[in-house]
Amino acid sequence: MPHDGPSPNPAQILAQVGVVAIGRNEGERLKRCLRSISAGAAGLAAVVYVDSGSTDGSVEFAREQGAEVVELDMSVPFTAARARNAGFERLLGLHPELAYVQFVDGDCALASGWLETAAGALAAQPDVVAVWGRRRELHRDASVYNQLCDLEWGQAPVGETLVFGGDVLVRTAAVSAVGGYNAAIIAGEDPEFAVRLRRKTGGRILRLDAEMTLHDADMHRAAQWWKRAKRCGYAYAQVSAIHGAAPERFWVKERRRALAWGLGVPLAVPLLALPSLGASSLLLAAYPLRVLKIVQRLQAEGWAAEDARVWAVNCVAASVPEAVGIVKHALDRLQGRESRIIEYKRPA
Repeated sequence: MPHDGPSPNPAQILAQVGVVAIGRNEGERLKRCLRSISAGAAGLAAVVYVDSGSTDGSVEFAREQGAEVVELDMSVPFTAARARNAGFERLLGLHPELAYVQFVDGDCALASGWLETAAGALAAQPDVVAVWGRRRELHRDASVYNQLCDLEWGQAPVGETLVFGGDVLVRTAAVSAVGGYNAAIIAGEDPEFAVRLRRKTGGRILRLDAEMTLHDADMHRAAQWWKRAKRCGYAYAQVSAIHGAAPERFWVKERRRALAWGLGVPLAVPLLALPSLGASSLLLAAYPLRVLKIVQRLQAEGWAAEDARVWAVNCVAASVPEAVGIVKHALDRLQGRESRIIEYKRPA
């Protein structure tokens, strides 16, 4: 619904925006993040940095940059959701009049002009509760794993979406209305938050056709990729356990697909080997066929051939660690264990 009144100028808009950045031992990544905020948004109301036990001077640097710092109590299990909530609480404590909050991860740098563009979009459309844009990988060509992150960031369509990622501009009233992020969720906290935002407020979420952030995944080893995919599977299980009921059935399909390809087929081959006289091994042919099918679909959508191949192989191969993450979630629930974060990134 368009706004009929006069459009506020950029300075007026930025005066209503606060930023919450979170991080732990991000080193140069955090410096890039905080510098991008101060350089790209003169007149910004406030910046809060939430630190989770850094030992690399992050807290001192953030204070030098003029950010308000919140140091989390690390005796309580850490989640990114808990950090964002702590930052938001401090932000509103300092500036209760703020209309918008930009959440950003400490390994991301804000694109020049993003805050003005995003806050302007919210100011012009009262029925929109959150906006996000294009996140790109800073060193896309440094490794195939960084390339995968960049391909992942770019897939959401421009326009109305159901969810958003970790970098997003949200109305502060909407954040308060839903009680912020779910601090118990170790991954997938942003899509889960988006689901509650839509349900509770009835507002829309928009992905803008604009550059938002540069992300530094710093992934160079297969072990990092495995942990990240395992974390993804855990997120499928944890979030679908909350929002998997009809009519939305959020991430139920993704959870089932990961279990089928990452656990079902690999188990079926040896279990059926004897009764099928070895014919069960033919089931393994389904994997390259699935890769081929995904490549064909992506190329029909306009993907470059190399990107299509890389993403297709990832989709199929990631099913195994995703299934491991799903099983881990089931075991944690069965044994009453608290969920703990699965980290793939090395300290900077």
